[in-house]
Amino acid sequence: MQLKNPPLTSQKINSANKELPFTLQDLKTAIPAECFEPSTGRSLAYFFADLGIVAGLYALAAYLDSWYLYPIFWLAQGTMFWALFVVGHDCGHGSFSRSKWLNNLIGHLAHTPILVPYHGWRISHRTHHANTGNIDTDESWYPVTETKYEEMTWYEKLFRFYLPLLAYPLYLFKRSPNREGSHFFPNSPLFRPSEKADVLTSSLCWLAMVAFLGVLTVQFGWLFLLKFYLVPYVIFVIWLDLVTFLHHTEADIPWYRGEDWYFLKGALSTIDRDYGFINPIHHHIGTHVAHHIFSNMPHYHLKTATAAIKPILGDYYRCSDESIWKSFWRSYWTCHFVPNLGSPVFYQSRSQAKKA
Repeated sequence: MQLKNPPLTSQKINSANKELPFTLQDLKTAIPAECFEPSTGRSLAYFFADLGIVAGLYALAAYLDSWYLYPIFWLAQGTMFWALFVVGHDCGHGSFSRSKWLNNLIGHLAHTPILVPYHGWRISHRTHHANTGNIDTDESWYPVTETKYEEMTWYEKLFRFYLPLLAYPLYLFKRSPNREGSHFFPNSPLFRPSEKADVLTSSLCWLAMVAFLGVLTVQFGWLFLLKFYLVPYVIFVIWLDLVTFLHHTEADIPWYRGEDWYFLKGALSTIDRDYGFINPIHHHIGTHVAHHIFSNMPHYHLKTATAAIKPILGDYYRCSDESIWKSFWRSYWTCHFVPNLGSPVFYQSRSQAKKA
């Protein structure tokens, strides 16, 4: 394992308290200018390639119709659903193309089939990027305080701490702890008045997809829906929650409060992960540090940008080539809440709290 962030010690805490020795402009200047320019043709090629693979997998599964092969199909198709999500994610950031209408069109085409309300999620994800590392205002996979942890209902703890890889659908309907609203309702506090029409459009598209799945179920039966949609959908949800969890849940990632937080310092409260042969399949989403600093950068330029800024970031750059599942299980057992007071703070485990 190569974990390029120092161990959790008093030195680490003191380091997190210091002002950064570089600026956002320093990092931007180090990156080749072309990295910030999306190629509509290249972005569309990724989108249509993903759609082609999804269609090919469906055709092959229907042709073979073998229960021995369905587990392979489910894993592959669920992974491709996740790849489609990442394409829609680029659309939401405006890094798919310079055209707003094309971003919105492809975003809906990529997200609606996998039951993601494109605009609702796009807007909440914008909040996440604008507030990363801020305990009070971050949007997703931020830590709860020890007091909040003790107050959480059983079902909140169930999906947040015991079944975290199945939390995403609940998050769409209910958001995260201490956050009010839903991704589906235009009047949710998530959204500005000018965004209500967009949110309604995406919610109607979501309902249309649910209706389509209902028609398929009536016509072909529940087993058909299970084989060809529900299991791949669950695999997709696991991928989404796993990646999001891994990029923001690590014992030595600092979290900030109040005036101790500002954008660049918070954006560095994430970690790059290596997913092996999956990296190109899910469009190098593991290059997460550069993505959080410059979210308008197309995914196919993130590796180049990361190489350019690593010398400047130094020890502030976090990356790991540890096994994804090993990292997940370690954080699963050790990252539960943060202290009620102070800044910066770090994740603690239930066992640590009991010992204290």
